[in-house]
Amino acid sequence: MRVSVDVGGTFTDVIVLDESSGQIQLDKVATTPANPAQGVLDGFQKVGAQTEAFTYFVHGTTLGINAMLTRTGAKVAFVTTKGFRDIYILGRTDREPMYDFKYKKPTTLVPRYLCFEVEERLNYKGHVLSPFNREQAAEVARAIQAEGVESVAVCFLHSYVNPDHELAMAEVFAEVAPELSVTLSHQLSRVYREYERSSTTVIDAYIKPITRTYLTRLNDELVAGGFGGNFLMTRSGGGAMTLETAKEEPAHLVLSGPAGGVIGGAYLGALINEPNLITVDMGGTSLDVSLIADGSPTIENEQVFQLLPISIPTIDIHTIGAGGGSIAWVDEGGHLQVGPKSAGADPGPVCYSKGGQDITFTDAALLVGYLDAENFLGGEIDISTALAEEAGQKLAERLGMSVLEMAAGVISISEAKMAGAVRVISVERGYHPKDFALCTFGGGGAFVAANISRELGIPRAIIPPGPGNFSALGMLMVDVVHDYARTHITDLAELDPVPVNAVFGELADGGRSALQSDGFDTGSQQFLPSAEMRYRGQEHTVNIPLPGMSLSTDDIPEITRRFHEAHEQQYGHSMLGDPIEIVTLRLRAVGVLPRPDLAKVAAGTGNIDAARKGSRQVYLRELGQHQEYQVYDRMKLGAGDRIEGPAIIEEPSSTTMVHRGDVLTVGEYGELSIDIFTEES
Repeated sequence: MRVSVDVGGTFTDVIVLDESSGQIQLDKVATTPANPAQGVLDGFQKVGAQTEAFTYFVHGTTLGINAMLTRTGAKVAFVTTKGFRDIYILGRTDREPMYDFKYKKPTTLVPRYLCFEVEERLNYKGHVLSPFNREQAAEVARAIQAEGVESVAVCFLHSYVNPDHELAMAEVFAEVAPELSVTLSHQLSRVYREYERSSTTVIDAYIKPITRTYLTRLNDELVAGGFGGNFLMTRSGGGAMTLETAKEEPAHLVLSGPAGGVIGGAYLGALINEPNLITVDMGGTSLDVSLIADGSPTIENEQVFQLLPISIPTIDIHTIGAGGGSIAWVDEGGHLQVGPKSAGADPGPVCYSKGGQDITFTDAALLVGYLDAENFLGGEIDISTALAEEAGQKLAERLGMSVLEMAAGVISISEAKMAGAVRVISVERGYHPKDFALCTFGGGGAFVAANISRELGIPRAIIPPGPGNFSALGMLMVDVVHDYARTHITDLAELDPVPVNAVFGELADGGRSALQSDGFDTGSQQFLPSAEMRYRGQEHTVNIPLPGMSLSTDDIPEITRRFHEAHEQQYGHSMLGDPIEIVTLRLRAVGVLPRPDLAKVAAGTGNIDAARKGSRQVYLRELGQHQEYQVYDRMKLGAGDRIEGPAIIEEPSSTTMVHRGDVLTVGEYGELSIDIFTEES
């Protein structure tokens, strides 16, 4: 058996997969914010999972990003080279919203009084200019200890070339203050740009104590229950990492949960021959959007979280505050707004009857008729239409609307924000949405799939099997991954393959050692080399896959061609005559895990009456009145079954809307494929 768990802001999703049959069992339990491990254990109990039967337990968590969002991480000190104390505070001395007069610089994770200097200095080649002052380093360690610090981030100048001084600083902390958690920059990022490396190191140190505590507690509970399998964590850049690696490098977990859905989307796309997908994961708190081109998720080597950069490989995921729990409110101009504030798991939407007072997207969906109050989560949770109507009336009166007009407005505003998020990840990346299918999941994704697709001209929307738990399902399809990088600036036209191949050799040695420690023999190891490249004089780079780790001058024309094409795709132009530089060499070391197969669903008879549950009136804003939608049970539909809208497809964890003119077809793996009607079609 394999089991995966995705801890979200509102619900914790559990998936159990039988490797021999391909059958899956899925369920949801409420997230327990005070103790997330308890929610995981509650999920196991609910599905009746026996921990001693698990071959693999794969886990995704939002613990790290939530700690950053709420500023509830550890008390961190920052140690750097003498003369560079303010490198983390100053940053790039620029600002992203250049013309926003209301802009306020984000609060850093380390105050200036906890930034310390140590006498040492390397040049850009890693040669020692000033030796490491061990005595002064010990004084700094004692000063940090006296401040009651929990975690330390160490980032010395040019340590990405030569880490000796950072390692010496770690030895000092082990001697003077062994209770402190220590993060060294070179262990996370071996690339230039000191501010970005400093920020990455601080983020890791900030979330490390809370992550270690959580993972240790959860693992102890599992072992006590008889678990003896492999404990893996999904990582932000795709793939997974072992428990011990996750404890040491939690920065790789910042987008751990959302990454699972993108991995699952790529896996499903390969099964159903849809290599180009835009994934939309609508949970209780947020909406995560990503793009899969030619079967591969887009990986960025630098991301920004709350305006703080992090230089590690990360799936390109755009997140906005638009989930089922997003709260509707009235702005100072008297206009209806939705989000980004969320009701979360506690108290949740008004209809949950847990004390919520503010109308949310979920309440609006109930009021317009998308949701069946008697069949929420398969009838496990009672939701109250009366409470939603009472709270909705108060908001509607402020807007001068009816309750139904207000509720339909909440859904329309949410869909517009979601369509905007899809444009960011597609149009702003050089892709046209019409060339992709929209794969939507999460508890609310199937609500909005058809209308978002229609708004953007996307011809097909796909609802995967178990959409409410799909991120957890994607986690079962991971391989173990280690990413390595080394700055190596050289002109491509004058490439000397010998030093480049030597760097790849060193990176591969590290990858083999790590994978062997993870339990992978040479037959289960793969190495994927790439290079970050740019036109000479540019600041930003494009990452280009390389034909192999042993390059020759004969490879230069092919690498050049790939770079020009990638630059054209990303920036809309290429400069064929301009010199090209390699900036950073990268290597992804992959430990290949056995890939489970999903079971196919039985073929349908073509008679969908057996799946019909009745009908429901749905209020439509564009009509200003109700329209009758036929209601079907997804569990009773078979492969090849076809349904014309307007229709509602219900299942325990999700509800799919098929509007007038749209046509739904059930695929062989149980996926729902909706061909979108437009006036032009």
